[in-house]
Amino acid sequence: MYLPYQRGRLHDLPDDPAAYDTVLAAVTEEALARLTPDGSLEHPAAVDDIGDTSLGVTSLLALAWQRTGDPRLPDAVRRSLAFHLRERVFTRDNPGYPNLRVRDSGLPYARYVLEEGAHPIGDWPSTVWALLQAVNVLDLSEGLVDDAQHGELRDVARGYWRRLTEATFFNPQEAGNQAIGCVVGGLMLARRLPAAEGESVRSHAMRLYTDEIRARRVRDRGALLLPEHGGAYDNNYGPISLSFLAQAHRVSGEPVFAEDGDTLARYLDARLTAGGFDLGGPRYSEQHCGFEAVLGLRRFGGRIGSDLGRYRGDTRWGRHATGPDGAVDGHFAFMLVWQIQDTARWYRTPRTAPVCHQLRAGTVSVAFDDRMTPSLVEAAGTYLLPAAVNRQHGFGPVVDGFLLARPMGAVRVRDLESDGLTAKLVSKPVVTRDHVLRHVRSLYVTDGTSLWTTVVVERLDGDPYLLAGMPYAADDGDRVRRVAAADVASAGTLRLTHPRAEGADRFDARARTTQEEAAFVLAADPRVYGNPDEGWRHLVASTAFEAGPAPGAPEDLHVFAVRYGSPGPFAPVVEHAPEGLTIRTEAFTALIGNPAGDARGEPGARVRRR
Repeated sequence: MYLPYQRGRLHDLPDDPAAYDTVLAAVTEEALARLTPDGSLEHPAAVDDIGDTSLGVTSLLALAWQRTGDPRLPDAVRRSLAFHLRERVFTRDNPGYPNLRVRDSGLPYARYVLEEGAHPIGDWPSTVWALLQAVNVLDLSEGLVDDAQHGELRDVARGYWRRLTEATFFNPQEAGNQAIGCVVGGLMLARRLPAAEGESVRSHAMRLYTDEIRARRVRDRGALLLPEHGGAYDNNYGPISLSFLAQAHRVSGEPVFAEDGDTLARYLDARLTAGGFDLGGPRYSEQHCGFEAVLGLRRFGGRIGSDLGRYRGDTRWGRHATGPDGAVDGHFAFMLVWQIQDTARWYRTPRTAPVCHQLRAGTVSVAFDDRMTPSLVEAAGTYLLPAAVNRQHGFGPVVDGFLLARPMGAVRVRDLESDGLTAKLVSKPVVTRDHVLRHVRSLYVTDGTSLWTTVVVERLDGDPYLLAGMPYAADDGDRVRRVAAADVASAGTLRLTHPRAEGADRFDARARTTQEEAAFVLAADPRVYGNPDEGWRHLVASTAFEAGPAPGAPEDLHVFAVRYGSPGPFAPVVEHAPEGLTIRTEAFTALIGNPAGDARGEPGARVRRR
């Protein structure tokens, strides 16, 4: 079974001018064949996200005319624009809409669903999208439509902005991508208004960004992030927000958008595996956007010097939004317009400088969460997630059903590079169930093909083992498929266990269920409004690799040693040394310093190839 949303890497899609002209030519032919007598360019099966879609296709046709001068397009643009202005601009309040600050304002808005009162909660983002489609048409249609129609569209766009910022609460869904999109719409509209009014709109947009978006940033993995649907980051909407930041910087030149985009881009880069896989977020667990991410990933990849284009997008939406039949849909068309207009190209070289929350070399990577526990491990094209035991999630030693992964003090991190090896030492103070302090030292070493993990902790009572991850997915090149196995070797006993009991709060990797599906079942609101990350935290048990202690370790320590990415015999040697602990494997020799560290408490470590 393949995961439905994480498909090809976005930088694999051709993005040269000729490729985009081919895309626009296909859109043109489909749109001209679809154009109804009353001027609609909507997908015939569209029901929701509909208020901006015809106008979005109109903007693509206007861009195609700018690039090709196709004589068939002026009439189609005028007719479809007239349709939007006549049929899709609503001024009477939608019954049941809860987020008004001014009733009966008469200001225009776009509807998420055309039927009155059917789904009014989506009208705010639909109006943001309509504003963005409108300002693109304003920019692209000079000389294409007459002054009267152009002026009417400008008045509607001005009204959209006022509806979003005066007549309703701002960002009522607490969705960062929608809020930044609104700011972008204001910045673009300001350029089309008389000087004084334009400066007023521009200043208002910047205040909203500073006071209503940026002031509400939340911290995760050391980064201050623009919140998304109540969480720090969502792997579908985060890259969309990055595209909005890119466009905001393009049209305004304000450095704050570049600074915040750099922060978000570095954070995203650390989350992504080398293969471009990621999951997690407050709106979706696994769903990835497609072309909507290209502008931000492409521009900021160059700015931070990393190959963000490895991000796996939903390539069914690789060029533009589509309906279930694959036919063009104008939703998000503004993003395609911007990426065609943008001149940035993909930065394709992997980042080599060490980053606190990721270890990456070659085809191996480990992403770490805010507690410096692995959140995703990739080796040999297979992805492992944190496993669950007794409602505790993570990678780490387990004793008497208690996972020693939660830090109870400062976590120390040491990055190392030597002889083609890349390594990271994480020293973490933890307490056992009976409140005894233990120092867990985890050394991660990779040669770019395999990953060696050695975990050292003071001697534990009972029968401890290392919770070493849950095999979940594998890279098939242009697709990601579900798996229930991985190439893992252990110096001690190794077993792949599965939940003994059945139930929604048990996840068996052998089942035909995705992490996202299971997480939504456990969420407080098991619809797309629920928080799947929050739901997943209720997981009691999962499939898990469990590795026993390595034989021959010093008597005062438990040592767990696991190799990901290659099966076969694995017999590391671990010995006390004057400076700490020596670890010898078939590939490297490493030294882990004593838990007390140096004069500043920082752990010592060395690694060299054997």
